[in-house]
Amino acid sequence: MKNFDSLMVSRMGPIIAGIAVGILAPVLVLLGNPGNMGICVACFERDIVGALGFHRAAVVQYIRPEIIGLILGSFISAVVFKEFKPRAGSAPAVRFFLGLFAMIGALIFLGCPWRAYLRLAGGDFNALYGIAGLFVGILIGIYFISSGYNLGRSIPAPQESKAAGLIMPILAAGLLAFLLIAPKFGADGSGPIFFSEKGPGSMHAPWAASLAVMLLVGWLAQRSRFCTIGALRDLVLAHDAYLFWGIVALLIAAFGMNYALGMFKPGFAGQPVAHSDALWNFLGMILSGLCFTLAGGCPGRQLIMAGEGDGDAAVFVFGMMTGAAVAHNFGLASSGAGIGAHAPAAFITGMLFCLCVGFTMRRKY
Repeated sequence: MKNFDSLMVSRMGPIIAGIAVGILAPVLVLLGNPGNMGICVACFERDIVGALGFHRAAVVQYIRPEIIGLILGSFISAVVFKEFKPRAGSAPAVRFFLGLFAMIGALIFLGCPWRAYLRLAGGDFNALYGIAGLFVGILIGIYFISSGYNLGRSIPAPQESKAAGLIMPILAAGLLAFLLIAPKFGADGSGPIFFSEKGPGSMHAPWAASLAVMLLVGWLAQRSRFCTIGALRDLVLAHDAYLFWGIVALLIAAFGMNYALGMFKPGFAGQPVAHSDALWNFLGMILSGLCFTLAGGCPGRQLIMAGEGDGDAAVFVFGMMTGAAVAHNFGLASSGAGIGAHAPAAFITGMLFCLCVGFTMRRKY
């Protein structure tokens, strides 16, 4: 165990985590998750928000155990290796809105960075436009970082407030209870726990398998610092491919697994839970990539840090969940037929917000 952990915190760590995601995500699809969506942080947070009744898009409502497992896996790893460090205080309101707009961009594209790579590895060439947009968004964020952009430092929680770091693990445990019990609080025996009867929300692997897979992924990602945004940021800013090789490993492993399972279906048309509007696949991920870069990590990394006790990452996650509700309640989210009616206005609003944040929150030298 000690030798394996030494490997995880070495330069091999992100590669091992990437291989795990690449292999296990197609397995979850085989077990029941939607196509090319074995793991999608943004999509699964959106499904949880719907299951709790905060949006009423009936086809995307399910308490996804993958999100629960990612948080709890990270939490357990952080506690075991004495890296559970409650902290907060780095521009929480800004982080909340970065999370909100990151989700809107992701739902225009229909996927987070993890799913963008998994979609490509499954043969969905529409993902190429999304990945290109992601890279452009990260480059814009890198410009701001190199110009002195900074949201400030998180402050360690005082001893009497250490329990604040447990909020996300406790929330994850509560969601697991809701998943297993599916309580009906309404007077007529309905909601607020809603599960889709058709569409992507009705497609899911057995909860125990999903939870077990993501407990492992959460553990590996916490130890290795796996991050799809940090990988490209560090490659450009520091010419350090340490995290980038994790993305390469994910792509290779996922392609190999999809091919072996007969799930590699190359093309643009007819891809699962995807649309073929190249422009908006590109633009949606520009917005998401910029938001994630300004916030300091991809959505998976934000959940992992939240599991470690980072209150600022938790605020970003809550922003993403709010963004999911906003996107579906106000016609911003895409579907297989194309983008939402008001997605362009939301994109412009989000980009203006990010640019204002990037230009104004810079150190003066």
